[in-house]
Parts: sequence; structure tokens; C-alpha cells
Amino acid sequence: MDAKDWDASPGNGRRAVVTGGAGFLGCHLCTKLLAQGFDVTAVDNLSTGSLNNIAPLIGHARFRFRRHDIVSPSTWKADWIFNLACCASPKHYQRDPEKTIRTCTDGALNMLHEARACSARIFQASTSEVYGEPEMHPQRESYRGAVSPVGPRACYDEGKRCAEAMFFDFHRMHGLEIKVARIFNTYGPHMQVGDGRVVSNFIVQALRGQPLTVHADGSQTRSFCYVDDLIDGIVKFMAAPAELTGPMNLGNPEEVTVAELARRIIELTGSRSRIVHRPMPVDDPTRRCPDITLARSTLGWKPQVSLDAGLKRTIAWFDRTLSHLEQPPPEASNAIA
Repeated sequence: MDAKDWDASPGNGRRAVVTGGAGFLGCHLCTKLLAQGFDVTAVDNLSTGSLNNIAPLIGHARFRFRRHDIVSPSTWKADWIFNLACCASPKHYQRDPEKTIRTCTDGALNMLHEARACSARIFQASTSEVYGEPEMHPQRESYRGAVSPVGPRACYDEGKRCAEAMFFDFHRMHGLEIKVARIFNTYGPHMQVGDGRVVSNFIVQALRGQPLTVHADGSQTRSFCYVDDLIDGIVKFMAAPAELTGPMNLGNPEEVTVAELARRIIELTGSRSRIVHRPMPVDDPTRRCPDITLARSTLGWKPQVSLDAGLKRTIAWFDRTLSHLEQPPPEASNAIA
């Protein structure tokens, strides 16, 4: 597929714009919105997103794709705007810290101005990273976090904190309808093979028979939410009454150690991989688990997919993807035309 704008004839329903629409979360969200009758515009600069993620949507009468970087202003017509732009993997966002923080700040500001111009409701994909190395466990939305503003993760962590501040300022100053969600670790099909986050790393390593690299002793914890559950929470939050602005935690409150995750993936893949240990990255949090009381009480939302069930689906997707990527090229024919 060519990396160019693609546009079909939209329908007459509600209009949604999804920035980061060709990314991991974005492609799932676009699919969900189309199923609900929206005219959907996916916006992505394709720095980490992929046209392969939205290939099944191309040709749908209510879907359009526009290649654009939200750091540059543009004009949109929408009823709902979902700002998912910005790579979430430390491997990618630390590659160009200036670009990362500009996407989080300049990009969010541009989308806020556009939401105000077309009187759209706007969703901000914030992150559990705003809690930093948490001193409260599990993390509630009232907790203000313990984030280093000078470490290698600050471009993303502080960028997202700044974006939250701008969203609430626009809400207070202009009455803009906002929804701010703090998303915890999410996994599932359409993650990049080289994503750099723990679930995709472990699955790819296990399927390739490589050692699974666990940082420190693996006792640090995460809470992993399957992508379908997260997308369901995002859409329910966006459809909730305007006075429910957030910030709202969206994630799975089932806590698991990284070492246990590695063991589960080795077992589920049937791999003979072993576990090796590496030093802990700078500012990598040792505990991460959401308190989702607010989402439960206001949205009636909680994750439905168990970790093992979600991992099985994700492993199957990566297995198919790797088989395609690593297929040897066809042998040259010796036939004479």
C-alpha cells in the first residue's frame, strides 16, 4: 500500500478523527468506531504506525486515511476527536526526545484548537507514566505522581503531564468537552515486532527460541490489559456525560511480576527459551497497577479478557506475522522462457 492520503466517500453519520490511527491502539479504535457507524478519519505520520494495520479498512465507504504530523496545524471536521498520537514505547520515544515532547505538547495543543473550532468532544490518551515511580499502590487518579523531569523517560512522561494540563485549561477556559484517560500497559495483535515493550519482546524472543531478557530479578510488576478491553473502555468513556472529564485510569488491576510473565509466555509458546537477566533501565518503575474504581463506578467497565487468554491471541498473531516476515524469498527459476 502506498504511504499517501486515502479517502473514500464518507457517509452521513457521526464523524470521528483518530490521530495515531495507523498505530497499535489506533487501528483497533478505528475498527470499533466504524462498527458503531462513525465516519472515521485516521491521521498518522507513519513514524511508528503502519499502513498494514489499517489495510483491512481501506475501501470501507466510511473510512479515510490522511498522512499528517499533528505537530503541524491542520483543519478537521469532527464530532469526536481521539488524540492517540505519540509512540508509547521507550525504545522509540527516547530515539528523538525533542520530537516526542513536541508531539505530546504542540500536537495536543493543535488538536485542542481544532476541537474548539469545530465544537468537538476530544479524548486524550494519557498514560500511567504520569505516576512515575509510584509511592502509592495501586495508583488512584488523585495521586500526583513521582516523575523525574530530567531522566531519559521525561520527554514522554512530562510531555503527557503537560498535555493533561492543557486539556483541563481548555475545559476551564472554553468549556471544551474533554476526556482524559491514563492508559496502563496494553497488549494484543498489531503491536510491532520490534516494539520494545515487555509483552512483544518476550513473545518474539520465545517464538524465535531466543533468551527472554528480564531486567533485574524480574520482581517488578505490571498490569496488562488486552487491547479489546481497553478500546471498549475508551469508547464508553467518550460516550459518557460531558461532566465526566477524568483523568480516569484504564487498565487491568491484575498485577503480575515480569518474571512470571516470562514464564507464562515460555509455557504458552512451548518455547525452549531460557531467561537471562539484564540491568534495570534508568527510571523504569518497579510497581505499576491501576485503581479502576472510577471506571467501574461511572462506566460499568472492567477488563474481561484474562491474561492467559489475551496472551494466546497475541502469540497467535505474532506467530503468523513472524512466519510471513521470516519466509525465505522464492528460489530463482532455472526455466528458460
